[in-house]
Amino acid sequence: MLFAIFCTDKKDFLEVRLNNRAAHLEHLKAQGERLVFAGPTFADDGQTMNGSLIVLDCDSRADAETFSAMDPYAQAHLFESVTIRAWKKVFPQS
Repeated sequence: MLFAIFCTDKKDFLEVRLNNRAAHLEHLKAQGERLVFAGPTFADDGQTMNGSLIVLDCDSRADAETFSAMDPYAQAHLFESVTIRAWKKVFPQS
């Protein structure tokens, strides 16, 4: 099942994001084919990173929660909020 993970950074925590970025990217790479897509979200200026969107193929919601909790960003207390929702890809059709 696919899960969308929406993460919102705490205000003025860009340095925490940058300091943990390499470890976060390794965490994502370690997911292999179960990682559908991932990337940062931005403020309206299109330059300032302010969160993350990750879609992951997991066996269960608990699996998605474990992935999220083990993210180096989460462990560095970067996020103000994390929302995990089951998700279904409709378009584009494969």
